[in-house]
Amino acid sequence: MSLLERFCLVDDYCQAYERAEARQVLGERKGKPGRKCGLVASEISTIVLCFHQSKYRTFKDYDLEKVEKEWQEDFPGLVSYNRFVELMPRVLLPLFGFLLSRMGDCTGIAFADATTLSVCHPKRIPRHKLFAGLAQRGKSSMGWFFGFKLPLIVNACGQLLAFGLSSGNIDDRQPIPQLTHGLGGKLLGDKGYLSQPLFDSRFQQGLHLLTPLRQNMSNRLIALHHKLWLRKRSIIETINHQLKHIPQVDHSRHRSHANFWVNLLAGLLTYSFHPK
Repeated sequence: MSLLERFCLVDDYCQAYERAEARQVLGERKGKPGRKCGLVASEISTIVLCFHQSKYRTFKDYDLEKVEKEWQEDFPGLVSYNRFVELMPRVLLPLFGFLLSRMGDCTGIAFADATTLSVCHPKRIPRHKLFAGLAQRGKSSMGWFFGFKLPLIVNACGQLLAFGLSSGNIDDRQPIPQLTHGLGGKLLGDKGYLSQPLFDSRFQQGLHLLTPLRQNMSNRLIALHHKLWLRKRSIIETINHQLKHIPQVDHSRHRSHANFWVNLLAGLLTYSFHPK
């Protein structure tokens, strides 16, 4: 997708969002007008989304080497790197709404998994201040980490159905009731989602939770097509790998809570543009 095509998609949504926001404002805003921004919300969002599609590992190098040198004519009101970082929190709500508008449809088969988002190296936990009190120690199949968990629900085509964010010490099963609200059909997860109360609550909703058995559990009869569906659970593992290595949602260079959310939403949005 070219820069112009991506900007047109983002700009169409941002204009609709601004019109909807203007209808919700009660009365006129009072006070002196603030400093007028050289970039509108759609331009800021486009630059952030293109960063996650690029091969740059840091936004500063991307802004100085790519945006300021090659896109000066495309964005006449371009600002400095420091100013752009200050403007990024302004597009938090538009990005969130745009991501919700690009969610997939329930196809009857869904996959659930949670991936880790580390905010610092374990050795630097005592010195970490930004997410102190929010991020927690947790353990995954890859070892201990300090940060958050990103639970995802995707359909059989790889499209996002629901997402959330929890502390690193939260059980993977805890966000499932909220994330699967309104879904039906089959939900496939790994052994971490084994829970009879969770199965019963989802089954009453019309959602059948399927998970493999642990080695210390007694054997039970499972339909052959259910076993075949469980083999396809690698779809969501591939999505987690793409989110961490292409959009790069997992890194420890955050300097504010708002920009952490902007980075996460932009990464999920970038994935939604990938061919499924």
